[in-house]
Amino acid sequence: MTISRQEEPPLIRVLHDESRPDLRNPAGPRPIRLYLWEPEHPPAAPAPLVVVSHGTGGSGSNMDWLVHPLREAGFRVLALDHHGNNFIDGYEPEGFLHPWERPRDVSFALDALARERPLGPVGAAGFSLGGYTAVALAGARIDPQIVWAVFTGALPLPEIPEFPGVLEALRKKYPVDESSRSALNAAAADLTDPRVRAVFQVAPGVGALVTPESLATVRVPVGIRWGGADTVNPYEVDIRPYLEHIPTASGHSAGPDVRHDDFFAPEPSDPAVRVRVGKEAAAFFLHHLDAPAAAAATDVAN
Repeated sequence: MTISRQEEPPLIRVLHDESRPDLRNPAGPRPIRLYLWEPEHPPAAPAPLVVVSHGTGGSGSNMDWLVHPLREAGFRVLALDHHGNNFIDGYEPEGFLHPWERPRDVSFALDALARERPLGPVGAAGFSLGGYTAVALAGARIDPQIVWAVFTGALPLPEIPEFPGVLEALRKKYPVDESSRSALNAAAADLTDPRVRAVFQVAPGVGALVTPESLATVRVPVGIRWGGADTVNPYEVDIRPYLEHIPTASGHSAGPDVRHDDFFAPEPSDPAVRVRVGKEAAAFFLHHLDAPAAAAATDVAN
C-alpha cells in the first residue's frame, strides 16, 4: 500500500508596500502575499532561505514541486503571490506587462523577514516569468525601449492565454504618451539585491527583453533548465540570452519533448520532469549557498 505524503501547510502572511500602489485601489498600498515554510528537519543553525517566484498568472501556493525538495534539503522556503499576476487575487494588466515590479516584491519581503530574524544565505528560484524575477535580483535589467515598442504596437506581444487583450487593457489605464514612456523607464532600474547569492531559473521568460549588458554584470551562480518542446518560452528567444550572456550561467535541457506546461499542468505529459528539476534545484542551492546547516539537515533526513 502506498501512503501519499501531505505537504505541511505554509505560514501565510500579507504584507503591504506603502511605496507602491494597489493596482485596483491606487489610494492603498501594494499587497504582497507570502507563503513561508520551515525546513522539514530544522538545523541547529539558522537555515538558509530560498525565495520562489511563480510564473505568469500562477501563485506561490502551487509551487510545491520546487518547495518540497528545497524543504527536504534543509532550506527555509519563501514563495510569493505577485500582485496583479496571481490567480488568488485576480489579474491586472500591469501585473503581466510591468514584470520589473516583481523583484521589488522579493526585496520588500526579504526586508520584512530580516527584521524578525537573521536570513542567512539567500537564493532565488523562479519558473517562467519567475525565472526573470530571480535573475533580476542578480542584475538583469529590461530594455525600456523594447517595452515601449510593445506598448505602442511597434513590436508584437506574444499571446498571453491567462489574460487575452492584456495590452488593450493596459492602454485603457495609461495613455500612449510621453508620461507613459517616462513611467516605463522603471524597467531599466537596477533591482539587484546583494543578499541573493545564487539563482535557479526554470523555463525562464523575458529573455528577449533583457539587455545583454546587464546580464554580463551578473556575478552569482545561475543554473538554468528548460524544455526542448517549450513554445511559450522557446530556447532561441528566451533561454539563449540568459545562457550566453550571463558569465556565471550553466544549464541543460530538461528533455527534448518537455513542454512549458509540464511544469504546472495537473496532468503533464511527463510527471517526472518537474520532480527531477526540483531535486536539481535543491542540489544547486546546497552547492552554491555555502549552506552547511542545510547539508547537515539533509544527512539527518537520509
